[in-house]
Amino acid sequence: MEFNEKLQELRKGRELTQEELAKELFVSRTAVSKWESGRGYPNIDSLKEISRYFSVSVDELIRSDEMIEAAENEKHEIIGKYTALICGILDVLTALLLLLPVFGNGADSPTSVPLFEITGLSFWVKAVFASVIGLTVLNGICGVIISRFDDQIWSRYLLAAGVVFSIAGTMIFILTRQPYAGIICLAILVVKGLLIVKGKGLL
Repeated sequence: MEFNEKLQELRKGRELTQEELAKELFVSRTAVSKWESGRGYPNIDSLKEISRYFSVSVDELIRSDEMIEAAENEKHEIIGKYTALICGILDVLTALLLLLPVFGNGADSPTSVPLFEITGLSFWVKAVFASVIGLTVLNGICGVIISRFDDQIWSRYLLAAGVVFSIAGTMIFILTRQPYAGIICLAILVVKGLLIVKGKGLL
C-alpha cells in the first residue's frame, strides 16, 4: 500500500476530515490533500508527527523508496526557499539605487548624484527609473514574505518577476546612459542567475 493510501485509511479510521487532520499535524489542509492524492510527501518532521499522532512507526507509514523521494522533495523545497529568499533580498537591496550617487546628472555635469537630485534629465525619465526600482523592491519584499511559507507556486512567480525586473532595469539604465546603475542591476541579475542555475544543479 502506498503512503497516500495509508494516510487516507488512518485518517478515515479516526473519522477526521482533511482539515481536522491538518490542524492536528500543524500543517495546511492543502498539504494533507497533496499527500493523500499522491502529489507529494511530507517532510521528515511531518512524517514524525503523523507517526506520533496515529501511533504507528515511520517504517509502517512509508516505504524506503518513498522515504528517499520524500527526502529529495524536502531538499528541493529547502533550496527553493533559500533561492527565493536571497533573490528577494537582492531585489530589496535595489532600493539603494534611490540613495546612492550612481546617476549621471546630464551632459553638462560630470558628477554623479542620487536619483532624486538629478537635474539634467526629464521628469518622465526619472519617473521610469523610480518605477522600475519601486516595482523591483516591492517584488523583493513580497518574495521575502512568501519564502517564509510553503507556497512554491507564488515563490516561482515572484522569482521570475524579479529576474524580469532586473533585466528591465539593466536595459533601461544602459539605454539611458546610466552605466553605474546599469552595472549594479546587471550584477544583481548575474547573482540571481547563478543562484537559480546552481539551485537547479543541486536538485
